Amino acid sequence: MERINVDANTSTMTVVDVTMENAQQVLIEESQQRPVVIDFWADWCEPCKTLMPLLEKLANEYAGQFLLAKVNADELQGLAGQFGVRSLPTVMVMKDGQPVDGFAGAKPETEIREMLQKYLPAPWQGLIDQANQLMQDDNFKDALTLLRQAYNDSGEQPSIGIGLAQVFLHLNRCDEAEAILQTIPMADQYGDYEQAMAQLQLKREASQSPELTALEEKHRANPDDLAVAHQLAVQYSQCDKMEQSLELLLAILRKDLNFEEGGAKKTYTEVLATLGKGDPLAIRYQRKLFTLLY
Repeated sequence: MERINVDANTSTMTVVDVTMENAQQVLIEESQQRPVVIDFWADWCEPCKTLMPLLEKLANEYAGQFLLAKVNADELQGLAGQFGVRSLPTVMVMKDGQPVDGFAGAKPETEIREMLQKYLPAPWQGLIDQANQLMQDDNFKDALTLLRQAYNDSGEQPSIGIGLAQVFLHLNRCDEAEAILQTIPMADQYGDYEQAMAQLQLKREASQSPELTALEEKHRANPDDLAVAHQLAVQYSQCDKMEQSLELLLAILRKDLNFEEGGAKKTYTEVLATLGKGDPLAIRYQRKLFTLLY
């Protein structure tokens, strides 16, 4: 196990052995920056041998959000005494230089996670932070991927859903934004939610150009005119109405797979490419095309 001295930088470490030389830095100073989980153990302690690998696993999983500080209570009896350790294993959580939580004896992983979650950012917070940085750089497409993952990982928390809907709106993907906003509970329908709904309404109105309206009317009047349907699908894609575009193109391909010498198929694949790899909408319609072709 890696050891540090009093001058070492611990900010990137996940696990460290505590010595008398580094104890002040690891247990007090580092806990001013992030939580420090102290594991008091000894070679003769059988429960310690079960608990320690579990704590190390969690420390690596949380990737530096907390520091696991391992204290050999036999070698550092004075330090263990200062913390009032009476039995092994004993685990304590240090924050801002003070013990704030802990337990004695081995505990199941679920209970340890519940304790840690009181002092750590949510596991998906890192995804949100990365997405926010991407949005500052006007990279909304990559931000969308991260926010979608955070939304799923969080069990579809409303606040994250509203943020995801706002990114969809920025990309003019109104249908997907509206689908998410419709799931937001009444108690959360204020503030950012109201702003997102207003943006949705404005984008809906702006997207209805006279040319698009005219094509929609032509298509309703004669749905079997595949040329008009293809023109309308192209217009939908240019207005970022991707699902409507793909659904219309799929209907064309079902009637004539080689319509306009493969033009409709080419438009279909271009729309999929615009959505990007890994996008659920792209995956869904890629499968539909595959089923149609094979």
